[in-house]
Order: sequence, then structure tokens, then C-alpha cells
Amino acid sequence: MTNLFKIAIRNLMRYKRRTLLTASLITIGVVFVLVFISVSGSFKNMMVGQITDSMLGHIQIHRKGYVASIDTLPLTLNLKTGAVKKLENILGKEQEILSFSPRIKFGAMFSNFSETSNIRLNGIDPEKEFATVPLLTSRMKQGKKSLHPGEIIVPELLAKGMKVKIGDTIVIVATNQDGSVNGKQFTVSGVIESIAGPGGRDGYIHLEDAGEILRMDEPEISEIAVRLKNFEKLDAVTAKLEEMLSKERNKMNKAAFEVHPWKKLSPFYNISRMIDMLTFFIKLMLIAIVLISIMNVMIMAVYERIREIGTLSAIGTLPSKILSMFVIEGFCLGLFGGIIGNIIGIGVVAVMNISKITFNFGMQKGLVLTTRIYPGDFLAISATVIIVSVIASLQPAFKASRMDPIDALRHV
Repeated sequence: MTNLFKIAIRNLMRYKRRTLLTASLITIGVVFVLVFISVSGSFKNMMVGQITDSMLGHIQIHRKGYVASIDTLPLTLNLKTGAVKKLENILGKEQEILSFSPRIKFGAMFSNFSETSNIRLNGIDPEKEFATVPLLTSRMKQGKKSLHPGEIIVPELLAKGMKVKIGDTIVIVATNQDGSVNGKQFTVSGVIESIAGPGGRDGYIHLEDAGEILRMDEPEISEIAVRLKNFEKLDAVTAKLEEMLSKERNKMNKAAFEVHPWKKLSPFYNISRMIDMLTFFIKLMLIAIVLISIMNVMIMAVYERIREIGTLSAIGTLPSKILSMFVIEGFCLGLFGGIIGNIIGIGVVAVMNISKITFNFGMQKGLVLTTRIYPGDFLAISATVIIVSVIASLQPAFKASRMDPIDALRHV
């Protein structure tokens, strides 16, 4: 086998220019794929992080049927006190959960005493909310990064449209489950930008104030947002919670709760899937580049060395040895191109990180793109290049091994 490798490498060196061009093409393909995977993967992770860490949380738990009607923020589908305590007990014992935050969501009217507009309000426990979605405070454009009873954090566009400033007094009017209307004065303590763009109208008040406005005799919750210790375990923890909570039944003996990971709650998941699809097609392009390049080189090698192949056959070289020789040449080309491509790819990614490329995502500006290549990417791309190189060399190698020695020696 060692001799076959020596012969294969010697044959490749006989045509240095062709070998170099082919290896360079493979190298460029590997570099391009590595850089694309690192950039797209980093952008995807950053996008998901911005959405989950500043708004949604990793997982949300609702009363059964709530999400299907979430656009209307139905108060009739809130989680009652007993259900909330049961959930808090279950979540508190789960080791993979870092924190969780109860929320009350409802629609209301926002008035500055001269104009009125609609607003979506989130009643939160500030300490729990900031632990569950730690980037929420980074969206605060004005005011203090805290929230106390009697204070309200207003969405930026609503604040501009209504000409509301920090310290102003406003009135929130809402309708409770019974249809009665109630209002309460608040002091504007902060202005927050929307991660979803110009349509964002979500404001924040204290959980106690939400219960008071909605005249709740007992605390009720619209949803519980959950943050995991390890985001990579999202699917496993979601499945575990679904299994545990499926045992909880309502009076009609139906499931009492529903569990949703962030990807079932946000339209940005479709963008995430598109990035994965683009990555897949880029990998297909790499396979095509390697396949065509190696096959072209090996076909030319067989054509130019017909008399040599005939001589090898005439002196008793087994067809399997001839086949192995050409396959090893393809293998060496793929291996060399893959190794150099990986080295250059690492260098390009390192330069990009040093350059600190910034971009805007939604209303978030100046986010720094931190690219990263995982060991699995190296292994997958290298293995793909080598396997495709071997496959591409099989047809020419098989043709060379089946040549008739007499015909080959007669070839001019």
C-alpha cells in the first residue's frame, strides 16, 4: 500500500500545473464553504439569541388553546392560581432550567390625556423577567433599566407618536374578563425599542399593576417563559416538559397545558430554516466542484497513460492494483485540497473576527458578528471532499483496470 501511495504521488507530481490547479479549485471550494458556514451559523445563532434573550425566552408554557388565540390575548384562557403553583413546582425541580418568568398579556388603551392609542401590555415580575430574557434591558433606549409598581415602559414608536417622555403621567384603560372597564395612572419610567421592527407595540408594567387593572381576585398568568442552562438541549427539555405536563388534565380530562419552544412562536424560525437550506445547497456546490475537478483530472490521466497502463498489465500487475493506484491519486488530491482549504478557512475566519464586522438586526444596531467554526464542520467538510474525490476517481480507475494490455500497448 505504501508503494502505491508513492507511485500515486509521483504521478501527480509529473503534471504539477494540472495538479496544482485542481487542488487550488478544491481548496477555494472548501474555504468558501467553511466561511459561509461560519458566517451564516454565527448570524443564525445571534438572531436566535436576540429573539429568545430579549423577548420570547427559550420555551413558553400556556393553558391549552391559548396560542391558537394569541392574537386576541384572551383573558379567559389565563392560567389560574392553582395551575401556576403546580407549574412553578415542576419547573423549579427541573435541573436544566435556569429561570422562568410568569407574564400577563392583555390589550389596553394608552392615553396621554390629549390623545389615545392602543397598546399591548406585558405584566411582569421584573426580577424573574430580566433573568429569563437578559437582553431585555439592552433594548431600553431611555430611562432606568428597572421597573416598579406604578411605572410603565413604553414602546419607542408609541412614545414618539404620542410625544411621551420619561417622567410623564399616562393612563392605561383595559377591559377585564367580565367586560368591566378599569383604568390606572402610570409614570413613564422607560422607552424600549422593538426587536420586530416598526410594528412593535409591546409595553411593560409590573405584575401587581396588571392584576389591579384587570381586577383579578386571584393572580392569573397568560404564560410562563422559561430559560434553559444549555440552549443546545432545547428539544430534549421541551420533549421532557411535554411528557411531564401531559399527565396534568383539566376537568374535561384533556391536556391542561401546552409547551412551545421559541421556534413555534416566532416567524424568524423560517429565516433560520432558510439559512440551513442555503448552507445545504452551498455544500452541494462544493461536492459538484470536487466531483467535476477530480473526474476531469483522472480521465485525462488515464487517457495520457494508456501505454503505461498496458505495460503494467503486461508485466502482471493485477487490475485491482491499477484501480487502487488511480483511486489513491484522487484521494491524495482531495486530502491535499481539504487540508489546505481548512487552514486558509481558519485564517479567513480569524481575520473576520479581528475586523469586528457589524450589522443591524431589526431595531438592534451595531451588533458585532462573531464567526466560529466547529470541529464537526471541519470533519464533515473534509470527509465529504475525500469521499467525493474517491468516488469521482472510481470510474476512470475502473476503466484503466479493465484495459486490454495488447490494445493499450498499440495505442499511439
